Amino acid sequence: MTDALKEYVKKWLAKADEDIHVLNDLLKSEPEYYTGSICFHAQQAAEKYLKAFLVYHSIDFPRTHDLDFLLSLCIKIESSLESINLMDLSEFGVAIRYPDDFLVPTISDAQFYSKLASEIGIIIKSKLDV
Repeated sequence: MTDALKEYVKKWLAKADEDIHVLNDLLKSEPEYYTGSICFHAQQAAEKYLKAFLVYHSIDFPRTHDLDFLLSLCIKIESSLESINLMDLSEFGVAIRYPDDFLVPTISDAQFYSKLASEIGIIIKSKLDV
C-alpha cells in the first residue's frame, strides 16, 4: 500500500470518526430534539467506515448511500464482516432528510444506531493497518 493510499484511508476514517463525535455530542445534549440527526450521522459514519475498508483494498464503488450494498462488497474481501447486521441503518442516509419520507426515530433508535455505527467503526478499524 502506498503512503498516499494510506493517507486517503485515514481521511475516510477521520470523517467517519467526526460523525461519531457529532452524534455522541447530540446524545449528550437533548437527544429528543435530534434523533433524526443522530441516526443520520450514524448512517454516515457507517458508510464512511465501509468505504474506508473498500479504499484500503483498492475496490472501486459507485456513489451510493446503500450500506447493504457496500457491506456486500466488503464481505467479498473479508467474510468475517458477515457478522455485521446493519438493521435498517441505510434508511437514515437519505429518507430521513426529506419530508416526503419523514421518519422520526425514537431516542431508543438513536441510541441503538449510534452504538451500531460505533461498533462498525471498531470492527472495520481492526481490519485495517493504517
